[in-house]
Amino acid sequence: MLSVRIALRYLFAKKRHTAVNVISMISLAGVAVATAAIVVVLSVFNGFADLGERQASVVDPDLLITPVQGKTIARGDSLAEAVAAMPGVRAAAPVVQERGLLISNTAQVPVRFKGVPAGYSAVVPLDSLVVDGVYQPDSAVGLPSANVSIGVAYHGAVSPSTDRAVQLYVPRRNGRINPANPAASFRGDTLLVWSVLRSDVQEFDADLMIVPLEVSRRLLDYSHEATAVEVALEPSADVAAIAADIGRANPGLEVSDRLQQQSEAFRMIAIEKWMTFLMLIFILVIASFNVVSTLSLLVVEKRSDMEALRFTGAPRSLIRSIFVWQGWLISMLGGLAGIVLGALLSLWQQHGHIIRLNADASALTIDYYPVRLAWPDLLLVLGVIAVVSLLAGLTTRFFQKK
Repeated sequence: MLSVRIALRYLFAKKRHTAVNVISMISLAGVAVATAAIVVVLSVFNGFADLGERQASVVDPDLLITPVQGKTIARGDSLAEAVAAMPGVRAAAPVVQERGLLISNTAQVPVRFKGVPAGYSAVVPLDSLVVDGVYQPDSAVGLPSANVSIGVAYHGAVSPSTDRAVQLYVPRRNGRINPANPAASFRGDTLLVWSVLRSDVQEFDADLMIVPLEVSRRLLDYSHEATAVEVALEPSADVAAIAADIGRANPGLEVSDRLQQQSEAFRMIAIEKWMTFLMLIFILVIASFNVVSTLSLLVVEKRSDMEALRFTGAPRSLIRSIFVWQGWLISMLGGLAGIVLGALLSLWQQHGHIIRLNADASALTIDYYPVRLAWPDLLLVLGVIAVVSLLAGLTTRFFQKK
């Protein structure tokens, strides 16, 4: 197209007035910086999403089976055995989780206790999370064992010891409550703390307590019930296919993979990502419309050229399209430069870990800002720039004579 060729010539040709060159470079740089910021911010959010997924994989099973209605699965043990026998399943374990009160010396701490069977480490490797003591899943030295998260250890002032026991109490599920004897309204058990666990996952570290499965069932008057069945899969297993098979065989149960188990957290990250994206797009629009000032000066500078084109028979639509393309090219050039700059900065941080967190490394999950460059994000940004650039170019019509 003739208008595109003329616009390209105007883009790279030296302007008669130095101010036009300077303003053009400032406009282009503004679009480039705004675009680079969008690419970097999207990459940072991708990095935090990946970090959350990696952390969740430490304490979440590959699949979690829970009841659609109610709190328990009536035949938890038999369901775990049936699932464990499926192809691609490495292990399956029924668990019972509920809230209770931990009493240690003078400290009273509300906790979430989770009863797990022997061999539970084949589903979730809790033994790899020990920061103090020795992981003990079964009863020992005559008392049931307990393995507590770092939050419970801190607030309850407990540490691994075979000399000091702790008490765990829960309200009775069955029977009448005697107001004259409130203590009879609770069931309790005495346990020994063997280890302190730390996963760097807030939900796990805050108030979780791991106890033997039979202890949870005894406290809650359960026999074969389970609040969930947790499943570990073989590395090569098809997660979606196995989840679908379990769901079809058990219509009253819900099967969730790791991402679905942490759906709220990942949804919040996604919302924050795209809200930030929209705000940065607004900044990009403002930067792109700075191109209008450059084009208005260019229209004045090239007025004699336009008159020459008119005398040669060029229609007014051709002259208008030249400046529309000129605005689009300036914005697109700045946008492409920004995409390249943002991609290089993101890859530098992703692989070089240049920007680090200034804090005690032992207290951090990661000592650098996590970043992951995603090519779909680059295509999305490129598409947005193309649209915004076109709108910026169309505004030049207001600076031309009718």
